[in-house]
Amino acid sequence: MTVAPLDALPLHVLRRRSSTKWRSYPEDVIPMFVAETDFALAPPITDALRAAVEIGDTGYTPPRPGVADAFVGFAGRRWGWEIDPARVRWTGDVMMGVVELLRAAVAPGARVVVTPPVYPPFFDTVREAGVVVEEVPLEDTGSGWRLDLPGIDAALRSGARAVLLCNPHNPTGTAHSASDLAELARIAARHAAVVISDEIHGPLTRPDIAFTPFLTASPDAAEVGFAVTSASKTFNLAGLKCAVMVAGSDAHAEVLRGLPWEVEWRTGLFGALAHNAAFSPASDDWLDRLLARLDENRALLVDLVASHLPRARFRVPDAGFLAWLDVSAYGWGDDPAVTVRRDARVALHHGPYFGPQGVGHVRLNFGCGPDLLREAIERIGRLAAR
Repeated sequence: MTVAPLDALPLHVLRRRSSTKWRSYPEDVIPMFVAETDFALAPPITDALRAAVEIGDTGYTPPRPGVADAFVGFAGRRWGWEIDPARVRWTGDVMMGVVELLRAAVAPGARVVVTPPVYPPFFDTVREAGVVVEEVPLEDTGSGWRLDLPGIDAALRSGARAVLLCNPHNPTGTAHSASDLAELARIAARHAAVVISDEIHGPLTRPDIAFTPFLTASPDAAEVGFAVTSASKTFNLAGLKCAVMVAGSDAHAEVLRGLPWEVEWRTGLFGALAHNAAFSPASDDWLDRLLARLDENRALLVDLVASHLPRARFRVPDAGFLAWLDVSAYGWGDDPAVTVRRDARVALHHGPYFGPQGVGHVRLNFGCGPDLLREAIERIGRLAAR
């Protein structure tokens, strides 16, 4: 059945928002840097938050806010992933969850593998947890990216104790294959290492691409892994603060239960209410319409890049609303986002922030209306034509 793509809010409405995307730069700059989207909330979320405001329901988050059950239901419907709710805990956001799991599961000073180019907070999060970053970059296959499994094996063999996985990957949008994830789990099990999988982009996987939650990839994955995820990226709820941590085994469930109670208290009440509404069946239609919009925008972006930035390298992402563009051929320096913002008045994310592999790259957010996407690429194209 054909689904009508979601429409973005008008620009004059978006500019009334007070979030980072709309308050970081002057109004003549098109903001496409941070991972916020330009759509109205799913109606069940709006209803839940409005009802809470109307009765002044703004106190502390309750001991059992329903977060685990909501995510368990969503994972079962969308991915066929059956989760024991007793293996789920919650916190304020995905990076909070990652920090606490690293602190609980890895000894201070141990090395943790990250796979750049990767979401910039991964580097800071590892350091915040008192452990050390070990970079094992993704492999560029010529047609896409994949985990460097021999490189990860070598890092764990030499003493690294954990892998911080991004699945699907940010910024490349790579949905790691089930076979690669199973092999990663086998490697981690052989070296008695832990895998913590950030799966916040999972619900945004293209309908024609399979998303494999890491903990489902194999029995080894369930034994070595934790997953951390949230409704925040898909449903644009980052300011409301709620995420879930999932253990794949009874032993790891004990690790979750051993976390300080304060970890759960960091969950915002509005975050929990919005999370529950987002992951309810009532929001499935909105999500399907969002995925339809992102599919159309991906196709549009392919055409726009070919027409206006023909020397750029761009691969259609498997998941998400973020595009990773190599624009080094245009001579805009190691950090092209600076030149693009200054001279084209389009704000993109800085490629080098994602690691050395990001030199000459930018990350572009296409979670917007097609007209705004078209205007942004046309502006950058005029800069490229100078």
